[in-house]
Amino acid sequence: MSRGRQRGQRPSFKGIGRAIKYLTSYKRQALLPYIFLVIATLSQLAVPRMIRNVIDAVTSGYLSSQILQALQQMPSQALGAALPKILEATGRPGSLTLDQLQVQLAADVTSAPQALLIALVSIIFFAALRGLFAFLQAFWAEKNSQSVAYDLRNDLYAKIQRLSFSYHDRNQTGQLMIRATDDVEKVRLFIGQGLLQLVGALILIVGTVIILFSSNAALAWTAMPILPIAIVLFAIFASLAQPMFTKVQQKLSHLNTVLQENLAGIKVIKAFTREQEQQQKFRAAADDTMAQAIAVSRLFTFLFPLVFMIANLGQAAILYVGGKQIISGLLTLGEWQEFSLYLMYLFFPIMMFGMIITQMGQAAASAERVFEILDAKSDIVDKPDALRLPEVKGEVRFENVTFRYFSGGEPVLDKVTFEAQPGETIALLGATGSGKTTIINLLPRFYDPSQGRITIDGYDLRDVTLDSLRSQIGIVLQETTLFSGSIRENIAFGKPEATLEEIQNAAKAAAAHDFILSFPEGYETHVGERGQTLSGGQKQRLAIARALLLDPRILILDDSTSSVDLTTEAQIQAALETLMKGRTSFVIAQRIGTVINADKILVLDKGQVVAQGKHADLMEEEPIYAEIYNSQLLPETHGEVTL
Repeated sequence: MSRGRQRGQRPSFKGIGRAIKYLTSYKRQALLPYIFLVIATLSQLAVPRMIRNVIDAVTSGYLSSQILQALQQMPSQALGAALPKILEATGRPGSLTLDQLQVQLAADVTSAPQALLIALVSIIFFAALRGLFAFLQAFWAEKNSQSVAYDLRNDLYAKIQRLSFSYHDRNQTGQLMIRATDDVEKVRLFIGQGLLQLVGALILIVGTVIILFSSNAALAWTAMPILPIAIVLFAIFASLAQPMFTKVQQKLSHLNTVLQENLAGIKVIKAFTREQEQQQKFRAAADDTMAQAIAVSRLFTFLFPLVFMIANLGQAAILYVGGKQIISGLLTLGEWQEFSLYLMYLFFPIMMFGMIITQMGQAAASAERVFEILDAKSDIVDKPDALRLPEVKGEVRFENVTFRYFSGGEPVLDKVTFEAQPGETIALLGATGSGKTTIINLLPRFYDPSQGRITIDGYDLRDVTLDSLRSQIGIVLQETTLFSGSIRENIAFGKPEATLEEIQNAAKAAAAHDFILSFPEGYETHVGERGQTLSGGQKQRLAIARALLLDPRILILDDSTSSVDLTTEAQIQAALETLMKGRTSFVIAQRIGTVINADKILVLDKGQVVAQGKHADLMEEEPIYAEIYNSQLLPETHGEVTL
C-alpha cells in the first residue's frame, strides 16, 4: 500500500470517478435527485422575475396615481404644454391625447393590485415547488450516497478478507480500519452533498448567465470577468488542496493505529506502567494530525477572502453601470432588483465552490486510499483452472521448500523436504525462529513457497481451490482468538449448522464440557471481546473444540496445550491421541509427551531440517537431537519445556 504521494506527482481525481460509477448500479434511483435538482433550480430562477413584477406593479401603480392626481390639479391652460413631457417621461406614445393618457393611467392604477397579487401568488408557488423538490432531492441523494457507502464498505471488507497474510503483514490494522470508516464516509459525503451541489451550482450559473444576457447584456458583460477569475482560482486551490487532504488522512490513519494498538495492549501498558509514555506517543500523533488539518484550513482561509474581494469588485462595477442606466431611464427599479437577485445567483455558486472544493479534495484523497485496497493484488489466489480438492487421505509432502517473507532477505525455510503419511503425527522441534510456525502456515496456504512445492495426496496446493483445501484442515493456533458471542457460537464458528450434540461432543473431546456447564448459562454464556472473560486454558480448549468440530483430515496444533495446567493437559492429550488416529497431525508442542509419541519428529535449525525420525531412533542416531533432549527435556520431569 502506498505510504504517501511522491513529490511532484499531480493530484488524481480518478478515484472519485470510480466511486461515482457505483451509482450506475442503481439506475433510475441515481437520476432522481438530479431530476428534482433541475426542477428546484428552475423554480428558484423564476422567483426574481416575479419579484420584478411585484416592484414594477407597485411603482407603476404609484407613479400612475401620482401623475393622474397631478393632471387633475393642473390648470387646463398648462396641460397642453406639459403633455409632451409627461408622455416622454412615462414612456408612452407621443400621439396620445390627454383623455387617452388619463384612461391608461387609471387602468394602471386599477390593474396594479391584481398584478401584485398574481406576482405574490407566483412567488409562493415557486417557493413551495422549490422546497418540495429540494426535499426530494436531498432525500434521494442521501439514500444514494448511503447505498454507495454500503457497497464500498462491503467491497472493502470482502477484499480485506481475501487479501493474503503477506498484505496484512505489511499494513497496520488501524490504517485499514480508518479507510473502511472515515475515508468511505468522506466519499459518501461528496456523492450525497458535494456532487449534487456541484451540479446544482453549474445549472444555476448557466441558467443565470442566460437570463442576465437576455435581460441586460451590458450589465451581464460587466459581471462576466468574475467567472473565469474565480474558476482559475478554484482550479489552483484544488490542485494544492488534494495532496494536503491525502496527508491529513495519512496522519489520521497513524493516529487511529496508535489508538488501536494501545487499546489492544492496555493490559501490557498498565502492567509496565507505560501510560505516560503512550499518552505522549498519542499526543504526538494527534499534534501531527492537527498541524496538517490547520495547514489545510490556512489555505482555505486565504481562498475565501480573495474570492469575496473579487466578487465585491464585480458588484461595485455593476452598481456603477446599473446606476447610470437607471438615471438615464434605460432600467426600471424592478429590472434592477431582478438583475441584482440574479447576480446573487451568480455569486452564490461561486462561493459554494469553496465548500465543494473542500469536499472534493477530501473525497478524492479518501477515494484514492479506498481504491488502493480494492486494487491490491493478493499473493494467494485460486488459479483460473484450480481444482476442487476431493476428500483427502492426508499424505503431505514438502519438496525442497524454500520460503522468504516479502521476497527478500534470508530464507526462513531452506530446501525443506519431508513427507507425512496418512494418520501420522508429525512433531516440529526447534528453537524460536527455526521455521516451525512457517511450516504450519504453508500447509493451509496462508503463504506460498518461494521455491519448491507442497502436495496433499499428490495435489500441488497451488492447483486446488483455497476453500476446498482449508475446509479439510483443522487449526489451533498458539494465539487463541475468540469472537464476541456465546460459547456455542464460538465452537461452531467453522460449522454454524452444527447441532448442540455435535458441539457438546467436540467440547467433551477438548476437555471443555465440564467448565462450560459450570457457567450459569452453559453453552449460551457470552464471552467478552477476544474472550477476555475466560482464562487462557479455557480459551485454548474452546479453540481445540472449534477445530475438532470440523472433523478435519489434517490437524494443526500450534502450542495447543501451552496455556493449560498439567491436569487439563493430560485430559486434552488423552482426547487428542484418540482424535489424531486416522488424521495427519502437525504438532508444535512444549510438552515432552507429544514429542515422544509422535510418528515422526522434525528437528529444525535456522530454517533447515537437520534431523527427522522417531524419538528412539533420533536418540541413537542424531547427536543434535540427543543434545536437545538431554539439555531441555530430560531435566523437566514434569514435562514442560520449550521446543
